[in-house]
Amino acid sequence: MTEKDAIITYETLYEILRLEKSRKELQRLDDNFFMNVVKYLEEKKSILHSQENKDSIFAQQNIEKTRKQLENVQKIFRELYEKRESKILQLALFCSRTNNKLQDTSMLLEEEKLLYTLLLEQLTAFRTGIQDRLIEGKKPQITLVGNHETPQEKKNKLVRFVQAVPQFVAEDMNTYGPFEAEDVAHLPIRVSEVLIKNKRAEEI
Repeated sequence: MTEKDAIITYETLYEILRLEKSRKELQRLDDNFFMNVVKYLEEKKSILHSQENKDSIFAQQNIEKTRKQLENVQKIFRELYEKRESKILQLALFCSRTNNKLQDTSMLLEEEKLLYTLLLEQLTAFRTGIQDRLIEGKKPQITLVGNHETPQEKKNKLVRFVQAVPQFVAEDMNTYGPFEAEDVAHLPIRVSEVLIKNKRAEEI
């Protein structure tokens, strides 16, 4: 079975969460983990919808069981995401403090690589602008990385996606996507650069 065909179940999700919580390092997930979770949730919702359309004495029991499973899976995934998010933040913080970049990113999913890159750049910008300048006897001066201009100054870059990218929240706190391969979009320069760097899109 290939990674792309990996099957998500309640048990596999629970085991992934258990390992993520019990180990200090990030656990490597299938490249298509997010999409497989989406597929699993869609299947569960479809089953629930089918059960709700049935009229029998046993239907209500099945509905409650499926609804509870769906809620539990959503809770597991939320906890898993927050645990991995916390680890990624610690990685970015460590790399910023030591002035190093993470060499092995194989444990990060593509969307998590984007998060790590943005966190590292912003943490480094603040560290350089505050700590380093104060040590030199200078006033803090922060140059934000990315797209933080006024609306009149905002600049976008036109890109074409070469791979599908799920919906994500960028550093400007705006939500982008989801995008499919061959989609074309105007995106903030920093977001575009990270996508291009990670070979998810190309500039037009």
